[in-house]
Amino acid sequence: MRTYFVAATEPNVGLTSVSLALLRALQRRGLKVAFVKPVTKRTPDTEPSVLFARSICQIDNTPDPLPMSWVTQHVTSGKTDELLEEIVSLAMSCTEGADVLVVEGIHADPSRAFLPRLSADIARSLQADVVLVASGADAEGIAQTNYLIAQVRNTGRQVVGVIFNRAAAGFDEAAAASQLGGVPVWGVVHNNPLLSAPRTIDVARHLGAEVMIEGEIASRRVLETVLCGRSVAEVIPRLKPGALVVSAGDRDDVMLATALAASNGIELAGLVLTHDSFISPRLERFGSRSFHGGLPVLRTHGDSFETAASISRLPRAVPQDDLSRMDTVIDSVAERLDGEAICAGLELAASTRMSPPAFRYQLMQKARAANKRIVLPEGDEPRTLRAAVICTEKGIARCVLLGKRKAIESVADALGIALPPGLEILEPHEIAERYVTPMVALRKSKGLTPGQALLALEDSVVLGTMMLAVDEVDGLVSGAVHTTASTVRPALQLIRTAPGSSIVSSCFFMLMPEQVLVYADCAVNPDPTAPELAEIAKQSADSARAFGIDPKVAMISYSTGVSGSGDDVEKVRAATALAKARWPELVLDGPMQYDAATVRDVAAQKAPGSAVAGQATVFVFPDLNTGNTTYKAVQRSANVVSVGPILQGLRKPVNDLSRGALVDDIVFTIALTAIQAQAMAQSQQD
Repeated sequence: MRTYFVAATEPNVGLTSVSLALLRALQRRGLKVAFVKPVTKRTPDTEPSVLFARSICQIDNTPDPLPMSWVTQHVTSGKTDELLEEIVSLAMSCTEGADVLVVEGIHADPSRAFLPRLSADIARSLQADVVLVASGADAEGIAQTNYLIAQVRNTGRQVVGVIFNRAAAGFDEAAAASQLGGVPVWGVVHNNPLLSAPRTIDVARHLGAEVMIEGEIASRRVLETVLCGRSVAEVIPRLKPGALVVSAGDRDDVMLATALAASNGIELAGLVLTHDSFISPRLERFGSRSFHGGLPVLRTHGDSFETAASISRLPRAVPQDDLSRMDTVIDSVAERLDGEAICAGLELAASTRMSPPAFRYQLMQKARAANKRIVLPEGDEPRTLRAAVICTEKGIARCVLLGKRKAIESVADALGIALPPGLEILEPHEIAERYVTPMVALRKSKGLTPGQALLALEDSVVLGTMMLAVDEVDGLVSGAVHTTASTVRPALQLIRTAPGSSIVSSCFFMLMPEQVLVYADCAVNPDPTAPELAEIAKQSADSARAFGIDPKVAMISYSTGVSGSGDDVEKVRAATALAKARWPELVLDGPMQYDAATVRDVAAQKAPGSAVAGQATVFVFPDLNTGNTTYKAVQRSANVVSVGPILQGLRKPVNDLSRGALVDDIVFTIALTAIQAQAMAQSQQD
């Protein structure tokens, strides 16, 4: 096992976020990673690093750190050796089966002069390689880094990499690397104000403000503080998404402008009333829909200038309950790290199971490599628009939005989103007519007329499906506002099933803490026959393989092997036999109870000798009732992320979203669709 000791070259360089991002980068490479923060200045149960490692990175066995007061007492009492033994014991308690241990160093503290020496002793005791987190803000960061590289070498350890965090826009990575004496740069993370945006509730806590109207206080984020000291004409241009308006309550003009911005869909971070003032009752009644439509309103004692100054001093550290922001920070930093350099000399995990971070990483990498064009019929839907922008900026897919350009631009403006140049927008009324002839040809057996076709093409989902049918795009994603039937029906009529497939089914990717599982069919077929169930097994195994999961298929039932009887289990038994006969290359077994499919001890008793029992990765449920109930029970009870459903068996990829889908869900679905398109194109070539 290799150990990385992550140390900061100076205060406030983002040691926690970089340490956890390094952990995630290693997880993405398929490695099993342990994490420990040996010492905390907080209480052990409130240390953010540990809480984030457990809740976000899913390292459940992360141990509680030692409190700084206890550590200080041991050092000042001359008991450093006992302290180091305790720290080594702490670290080793969580490393069973791990490939790498990431140790977050101790944050700098000028009042405790012993900390640099203690950090060196910890690194030496754990036989750790040192990773330095340095400031990329100015040249002094490089000078300080060189000094610490020399100090580490004097202790007998080596610095294996340097990560520059919060780098300025003009930071020269090549020049920095040339000054580090051969120590490689593992990544440069540029300063991104969006990652430092606190929630409005964080501002309220910092100010000790009274919450007059809660609104969406826990989810809206502050990108800019607008101090209203000038005329309202000067204030209006700054009323943009993320703006926190600070004003005394006697500025009726500012209150009206704020209400108007909120009513126009601009997601302001909130309104802070100073001098213990209120919105006048008349104004509140006049703008009641705005003031009670999600806009948080706070009240504080100080004057406007003092309040704005206090907000500017809000700590940059991510609060321990802001999991969403921390997850985004970890992901953003991890993407800027050099995975090849980090993993140099490390062996990949021996297990064929794929961890959730590795699945997400490979999903994005495969989608980027596929470079597919994906049409999104719900172009002016806010979540879809955000997802399309993310996919375009990150190169996940070439997205095509269907909708009126002015409407899309208006939504983007209200959300504070800049539409990237590579994001394509097509106006349906301008292109619909060219699909009339091919649509009539596809539906000639149903007697479709040109007039009927043109009328049907007014539906953006039908239009997008026709674009897919004539190979102008590689896949389609819809369902944020449309029903499943509205998405699937045009696909069945115009795309139809793939060669060798008689049905369309679905599967979910279940991101369990230790691995990713495939559940099918949980969304489409209410009561499949034995032949259909066999086909679902083959489709699901192919889907698993396409996304890097080694398919071991369990045909789920209420009994295992030959122990049970009844129509339902006989159907599963027949489906298993059909699948084995038709696709002998499949690693498949059944009927099998869920515990026999997942737990090795149970498998040894109920299905000895099975190549699937105790290690299944693909679960085929006997009917929709069982599948849908199981996936939702696991998702909600175990707090598991589920990705999907993705549709299987179509000639070209069409995927349906949940109408409650989050932006990240849509991004993942777009990536899944791109990979499906690549896999389908490859199978046709083979």
